[in-house]
Amino acid sequence: MKKNSLTPNKGLSLSQAQSISNLCNQRAIEITGELSYVNNYSKKVYVQGDWKILQSAKPLPSNIVDLLKEKAALHACQAFLMENIKAKDAMLKAARTAKADLSEVQYPEKPAFVDVLKDSLAEVGEEWGWEQLSASELNEYLQAEAFAAHVGQFIHKDGILTHLRAELPEIPEIEWMTIKDGEKTPVTITKHHNSADLLKTHEELAALHREYEQRVNYFKAKVKNLVTKENARVAKHNADLQNAAAKTNNELQVVYETRMKAANEQANDIRAEFEKTRQANIAEIAAMRISVDARFQPTVVKFLTKLPDSEE
Repeated sequence: MKKNSLTPNKGLSLSQAQSISNLCNQRAIEITGELSYVNNYSKKVYVQGDWKILQSAKPLPSNIVDLLKEKAALHACQAFLMENIKAKDAMLKAARTAKADLSEVQYPEKPAFVDVLKDSLAEVGEEWGWEQLSASELNEYLQAEAFAAHVGQFIHKDGILTHLRAELPEIPEIEWMTIKDGEKTPVTITKHHNSADLLKTHEELAALHREYEQRVNYFKAKVKNLVTKENARVAKHNADLQNAAAKTNNELQVVYETRMKAANEQANDIRAEFEKTRQANIAEIAAMRISVDARFQPTVVKFLTKLPDSEE
């Protein structure tokens, strides 16, 4: 950091320093103007019996050394004043924008909440239920399903046996067949089934169908029950997980919020103390004045008397 000449409550105010700097600049401009027209010779011409001046003689002023010293002193004083004005502005800006150091505040990390979905189980379907059957049970089911299907197909509506039983009473004992020229000859019809036989066959097959259908329904019900039971277990498992996770997560949240509250209170205390110090520092800097170095004292005194009292 650059050195400066700022001191508490003694010296030039910033307003005085700025005004004096402006006056230094104006006087330096005047001197520069005086020296900008200096030349080495004059010019004149004789025209029609009269001398006409083309270039006036402007030699170096007799006090050239003093003028240059004055100009250098003005710029030196101006540089001194502006350096300290900028230093004070920088100090005020730094003080006004300063932030409290909260590095000692230990903010808690966000809790690692329990993820219920990670250990949750999915519901099962009938495919899972069939997979629970033993190979023997599955083979029995396949056999029973095939027997029930094909026996049922034979005896149910539109089945072969149903058709035979419906047709039997309608079969005549004889039919007539036309051979030629309208001559007819009898066709003897011999029934090789009777209603009693077909009924007996139907009853036997119906009983067999019921037996196999009962086994098919047994396995279907068993699979459905297995699925229902498993899904009940899954639901309980997931509910237990959710309840346990909710309890754990709630405890974690309470601890986190407690620690966060304590950290925020600590941070607020630090900010309050820092702000108190910061405002005092700003007030101290604002009250600082420029202590004029002896090198620049003559120049400052020269212009200070020209300033109004309001700039004190």
